Amino acid sequence: MDLNDPELEFSDLVYSYQSWVIAVINDEKLSTEDTLLTDEIADDALNAMRFLPGDVTSAIETSLARVYEVDPEELSTLLFPED
Repeated sequence: MDLNDPELEFSDLVYSYQSWVIAVINDEKLSTEDTLLTDEIADDALNAMRFLPGDVTSAIETSLARVYEVDPEELSTLLFPED
């Protein structure tokens, strides 16, 4: 994701963050052999987090935790293990 791209929109930032959360859930909680998380997805999400309000990232995490039936606190630990 090119943060200097004049065509970059808020929805692109949300999509990047959602992609990361979904990839982490997939790789850590679901029984699949294919991993989704890549360095590019992680880097894009970290860049997006710099510009997304905390309420937005929290809403994304909460919504996806419900969809994938993951405890929100457990998801937080998976996303930010160093905290």
